[in-house]
Amino acid sequence: MTTPESGPHVKPTQAKEWGAALTLLPAAATLTFYALPASLQEQTAVLFAPQIVAYLAFGLWAARNGNIAFRLGLEKRNFRGGLRWGLITGLLLGCLNTFAILFVYPHLGYDIDFLKITPHGRLPFLVMVPWFICGIAFFVELNFRGFLLGRFAALESRLWKSGMAQRFSPLALIASALIFAFDPFMVNTFQYLHWIAVWDGLIWGIIWLRTRNLYITIVAHAVEVIVMYSSVKFALS
Repeated sequence: MTTPESGPHVKPTQAKEWGAALTLLPAAATLTFYALPASLQEQTAVLFAPQIVAYLAFGLWAARNGNIAFRLGLEKRNFRGGLRWGLITGLLLGCLNTFAILFVYPHLGYDIDFLKITPHGRLPFLVMVPWFICGIAFFVELNFRGFLLGRFAALESRLWKSGMAQRFSPLALIASALIFAFDPFMVNTFQYLHWIAVWDGLIWGIIWLRTRNLYITIVAHAVEVIVMYSSVKFALS
């Protein structure tokens, strides 16, 4: 998926930056969480620790590097293409994942009624749609695709001589998708449904690596969640 706005500047220059290794901190924080006793994992501060570490690392990285919009994929010329492709991707994934949640999981014997009492499920519909969902999509994509995936890709680019391998960064893609899907808050809130985030993380990661356009994944994330949230909310009401 190549947009007219993204094609000319898709090139492996991301290794030339300060502090790409900072992305290892939230990765380590996520792994450490699962090594802790269950009593500590239940603490709210511990549950959010990997995300807090990630945003602190992101802030330090952003303060020490220039051309942040380019490195994250937030250049203005990417915006229109991001809206178009993000909408298409979000609608497709939203319909696919809604089908999985409402039909596949129940058919396999899983109960999805717990979604009514998640923090998201308790908020009023007009608060979640679109405001809260769009805000979450922006910050999550900034963190997991723009920062984590982007910095992992910068580190991985030093391992390969092939321009193709540098561009698609398979190790960075898999690592970022797993960290996203196994974020402690994600697992604690959505239980077994968090496995859907592995699929989403891979799709959004491929899109970002292919286009270097974060607007696509932000819009896709927001649209997908709006479709899923609205459909599940209606089905469970």
